[in-house]
Amino acid sequence: MTEDFKSGFVAIVGRPNVGKSTLLNKILGQKIAITSNKPQTTRNRILGIHNFEGGQALFVDTPGIHKPKGKLNRYMVDQAVGACNDVDLVLFLVEANDKPGGGDEFILKLLEKTATPVCLVINKIDMVEPTSLLALIDEYSQRFDFKEVVPICAENGDGVPQLLDALEPYLPVGPQYYPEDQLTDQPERFIVAEMVREKVMRRMSEEIPYGVAVRVETFEEKPEKNLVVIQATIHVERDSHKKIIVGKAGRMIKTLGKEARMEIERFLGTKVFLELFVRVDKDWSQSERMLRELGYE
Repeated sequence: MTEDFKSGFVAIVGRPNVGKSTLLNKILGQKIAITSNKPQTTRNRILGIHNFEGGQALFVDTPGIHKPKGKLNRYMVDQAVGACNDVDLVLFLVEANDKPGGGDEFILKLLEKTATPVCLVINKIDMVEPTSLLALIDEYSQRFDFKEVVPICAENGDGVPQLLDALEPYLPVGPQYYPEDQLTDQPERFIVAEMVREKVMRRMSEEIPYGVAVRVETFEEKPEKNLVVIQATIHVERDSHKKIIVGKAGRMIKTLGKEARMEIERFLGTKVFLELFVRVDKDWSQSERMLRELGYE
């Protein structure tokens, strides 16, 4: 490691469902953050580790910032807002096909209270014409003093190399925090639980996903069989939600298990035996005790 090695923390913030986790996964070249078309899919701060020649950038994928309702939502917003004060650069992610709205104004007011430099990252540029993009850049630039403005498409990677180049000058000289072969600070159990929750988020209707949490109960490695045995519990808030997730004759839970198992196998690089259970914990998202038990502290 050279004396001028650069390392720093970069927070990715924005409204729910603007592509923050998709961007992090694209930067890392591997999926560590779950995605779905449901807002507030991300609940915890997830650290993604990107190495480049002469440096290391540590990306913090945060929950979508919104006006919170309830204890779980307050926890998620606190995670995102807290990240802005603990980093060297903030990437404010917005959508190219959506004009600034109340949610964006809410975030900009929060960003005004921090001394951290902010870079505007405009996602989904493949969905708009260049003239519309320029107008949007002008509109945002009138609202806030952004240090950089970078248009990207997180889905296909357009503009992502330019984004990485743009943020490098904002990283201070510092130590290499993590080994080069490490992609995240989260343990495998956390990623596995998130992958199961993602399948529920994608398969279920609007109401159910927000009352779902997943906890890995057992994670047993059997190297002699090239196998990992995993048992996980899906926590829901209503008996009716449990019935939907289990499905008629158990068909839905089998589908969820198969989809999750295949993704976990790709992530772990080994065969997986996955067993899923569903448990009703009434109004768990409003219980401080249950939030702590499920990892939302």
